[in-house]
Amino acid sequence: MLRFEGVLQKMPTDLKDQVQYYMNLGVDLVHLNEFLNHEIHLQFLKYECLNCGKDKKIFRQGFCYDCFYAIPQAGDWIMKPELSKAHLGEEDRDLEYEKKVQLQPHIVYLANSSNVKVGVTRKTQIPTRWIDQGAHEALEILEVPNRYLAGIAEVALKEHVADKTNWRTMLKNEIEDVNLEDTRDRLKQYLPQEVLPYFLNANTETNIEFPVLAYPKKLKSLNLEKKQHYSGKLVGIKGQYLIFEDYTVFNVRSNEGLYVSLEV
Repeated sequence: MLRFEGVLQKMPTDLKDQVQYYMNLGVDLVHLNEFLNHEIHLQFLKYECLNCGKDKKIFRQGFCYDCFYAIPQAGDWIMKPELSKAHLGEEDRDLEYEKKVQLQPHIVYLANSSNVKVGVTRKTQIPTRWIDQGAHEALEILEVPNRYLAGIAEVALKEHVADKTNWRTMLKNEIEDVNLEDTRDRLKQYLPQEVLPYFLNANTETNIEFPVLAYPKKLKSLNLEKKQHYSGKLVGIKGQYLIFEDYTVFNVRSNEGLYVSLEV
């Protein structure tokens, strides 16, 4: 049996014919695809804030309460790009950091995970962002020079298309293919004038295959903080979720900051 130990972080991925997943435990990077159809044991040992490193209860995004409300990596503009102000030279928490992140090319995209949704990400995060959302098809529709423009485009489009993924539908694979190019063309009329010069009208869909041996018929979400330890046979990985044979699912992304042991 192999044993690894460290703080959970978002799983790095590699888009091949089938997505390759790695469990990032800080020191160790474990190639999870190799352990499909194997028994895995997870145990919660303590907390480790991804910013301060202290053993303090995680609040959100892998950060303790104090760090979440102090550091620029957790500013409101992260979840709401339309609140970005670095292009105006206005600081939220740390202008130097905000300029670095906000003033770079961003993509507005359509992705189909449980339904067609609109989303925003930095250009450097394509296709990672789509994989993290469990999208089986996706399409870039705008490439803009900063986060603010991407944000106002998303706000306009989410009046006409979803902006969130139904994680239950995504994990059960209760999905249907949609022609995203037709959807893009239909939504163009709702875009703000200032982003129209950045419209991408010639892109084609990207299709993504996930390493799943069996999709669950029902779902049991694993709360590792409460349960402390769990053992089960890994039968799939989709989005940032581990899927087990007994229909248990574990969201690695939402458990960032938990220091765990992993035995396979």
